[in-house]
Amino acid sequence: MKLKVTQENLSKALNYVARVASTRSTLPILSNVLLTIQDSQLSIAATNLDIAIKCHIGAQVQNEGSLTVPAKLLQDLITGLPAGVIELEQDDQRLKINTNQYKSVINGVGADEFPVMPAIEDGKTLTITAPLMKQGLQQVLIAASNDESRPVLTGVLLHTIDNYLYIATTDSYRLAEKRLTPTPDTVSLLIPATALHDVLRIISDYTGDIRITYDDQQVQFLIGDVELVARLIEGKYPEYRKLIPATFETKATISRSELTGIVKVTSLFARESAGSIVLSVDEASGSIWIRAVASQLGENNATAQVKATGSGSITLNSRYIHDTLQVMSGKEVTISFNGKVDPVLFTDPANDDYQHIIMPLKS
Repeated sequence: MKLKVTQENLSKALNYVARVASTRSTLPILSNVLLTIQDSQLSIAATNLDIAIKCHIGAQVQNEGSLTVPAKLLQDLITGLPAGVIELEQDDQRLKINTNQYKSVINGVGADEFPVMPAIEDGKTLTITAPLMKQGLQQVLIAASNDESRPVLTGVLLHTIDNYLYIATTDSYRLAEKRLTPTPDTVSLLIPATALHDVLRIISDYTGDIRITYDDQQVQFLIGDVELVARLIEGKYPEYRKLIPATFETKATISRSELTGIVKVTSLFARESAGSIVLSVDEASGSIWIRAVASQLGENNATAQVKATGSGSITLNSRYIHDTLQVMSGKEVTISFNGKVDPVLFTDPANDDYQHIIMPLKS
């Protein structure tokens, strides 16, 4: 293998791929990236056996070949090199990296030891625009669980309801759902949230279409020159829509930016109480009061005008509120709730494609 690539392209590809390489695996080869020549392009791949990412970049190829080298070392080295052309040359199981100023050699391992994810054959395919997928992932990934003892909740459910494609997450304390796009197909995929964090990172400023191909065991995302394959999570996802009340006794609509500021300030006094703050809505005065008390520090009370229906109080985790407001995009937000222990719904009154549930805390 002998070729020339630009530092910018190689560094960008390694940033996509290298994070998947596992340094804690019992298989040392999984901490490497695979470099190979495909169709006069350099292909860079990494896997942790659950997720695999492959990226293709243009290159001036002189000789073909393949080799695996330590992912982090190669990434750090290429990132530190100045912009310009880099020459890569394979010498048996060593990779020589040359620029005008630098000459480096990295010891590698033969490519035949690198595991290959099974290909998706006879899979189904759907297409979604990158900007819509990016917004959807930003809005739902915050509610995915990190608790590996409940693997189903560490996934993102990509499924269809009434000929629309939705994504949803829940960690049992909050729940997020985003309606994406119409589709005639019936889809039900439970995708690891870790894989979709990588998809979100890869999308970045990409504005084209994302092609999603899937079968019963795997899903593939094709994003420009980057391909990500992930194993699906086995298990049945909770019927989360049953948690969303059909009607609400109390509703308050307020400026999202104003509420964000109030929650941010009030949360300073909520640290002693696991972030709990009290929201009280009064229909008669058209007001909302938000309060937090810290026995050692003091207390904070804030009020704002709202469009209110009904009156009541609810105690919520201030961090969950802040996270929700940050990923919403409308100018206003509507908070809907019933009793003190029932789910609280956050929505955009001007757009019904996103809803976020937060479970209340004990008063």
